[in-house]
Amino acid sequence: MVKNIFTLVLLLVVQFEALPQFLGRRAFLGASVISPSSDNPGAVIRSLDVSSPIQVAGLMAGDRILKVDGVLVSSGEVWSNISYGLRADQSTQFLVKRGEEVLNLNIQLKAWPKEEHEGLDTYYEEVTSNFGITQRIIITKPKKQGKQPALVLIGGLSCSSIELHPTRTNNWQRTINNLVEQTDMVMMRIEKPGVGDSEGDCGSSDFLTDLSGYHAAIRALKSKPYIDTTNIIIYGSSMGSALAPYLANEHRLAGVISDGTFFKTWFEHMLEIERRIRQMSGDSEPEIVQKLNKYYIPLYYKMMIEKNSYQEAIDEYPALADYNYHSPEHMYGRPMVYYQQLQEFDLAGGWENLKVPVRILRGTHDWIMSSFDNQMIMELLDRAGHEDHELYEIDGMDHWNTIHERPEDSFLGNPGKWDDEISGRLVRWARELAGLE
Repeated sequence: MVKNIFTLVLLLVVQFEALPQFLGRRAFLGASVISPSSDNPGAVIRSLDVSSPIQVAGLMAGDRILKVDGVLVSSGEVWSNISYGLRADQSTQFLVKRGEEVLNLNIQLKAWPKEEHEGLDTYYEEVTSNFGITQRIIITKPKKQGKQPALVLIGGLSCSSIELHPTRTNNWQRTINNLVEQTDMVMMRIEKPGVGDSEGDCGSSDFLTDLSGYHAAIRALKSKPYIDTTNIIIYGSSMGSALAPYLANEHRLAGVISDGTFFKTWFEHMLEIERRIRQMSGDSEPEIVQKLNKYYIPLYYKMMIEKNSYQEAIDEYPALADYNYHSPEHMYGRPMVYYQQLQEFDLAGGWENLKVPVRILRGTHDWIMSSFDNQMIMELLDRAGHEDHELYEIDGMDHWNTIHERPEDSFLGNPGKWDDEISGRLVRWARELAGLE
């Protein structure tokens, strides 16, 4: 009887481990493109990789991709969703304009190459959130036996992938790569809905949907037989940095690393950003106060507090249109409901209830997140009797892990520099909190 029960349990485990994966692999376009503007649809091909499927099919630099599988490439947000939605090894229809000539081509794209790291096993797995969306998780694991400490990465707000690829060389990718390869820990990353291989549409996915995916991914990680579930550290960047304490509390994680964080409500946060933007744009302080009172406070009050879209806000108050850079239904590529849900979310409670060690990284030239928010977190932790927290500022670093001489250089998009201390500090903290130092 005992033997039969053991056999049944073993069979169930084997069947569970062998569950089929449903996500298709994202396709590699093999081209650099210029995203469309709102008044000029179509993504313009800037350059093509030699022998890429679209070059073999006859596309050329300067061609304008108007539609993909019948969907008009009407904006940068639409193109982002389309490019993430491309799937390998299936026919994709491209409607392309070359001068006055129109081309209609069916092209089978190649798969986006998967990551490989020396000394690490890399697993492409998937989880399904309580919202029914199946999302990609990427796990890298040192090639050794026994239970190991782990690092969970929660990315920022944008609909950009956390998967590494040689063609993507920005400093955020460099940070991720160094964490993967230098911590000597298992590391898990989660793709948002509609990003990478994940199902869904990032441009319409809201805050609670994103959060549900993070919960599902952490639960999946804790179920792995090679994970020391008492020794999981969470590292959050930007939006993820504000969620890291909450997720650590919910899942009983062992430590928090927060990078480029904020503390206040999103309504307050956006007003502070607008003030800093006006300062860097050269407005005088009286001009800034006037614009805040007359335009920005009413605009964000309508969107965050009264739960209107930007379009609804300007329909009621047309003068606001001259002081806004968001699209009718989106802000920074995410739907307005995302921020309205975030406005109601208790970020401060996550920090106040935190008991595990905390490390916070901030750049002195980060014009997205304020220095005062970080100081508020430190003061709150002190008042709450928290015993192990540290704030470290890297001189000249902006919000995107790049060193600049002035915040204005980051604001204007000027190229900056890399400093090994950026990822080095994060790696040391992860190892320290996991007991590896």
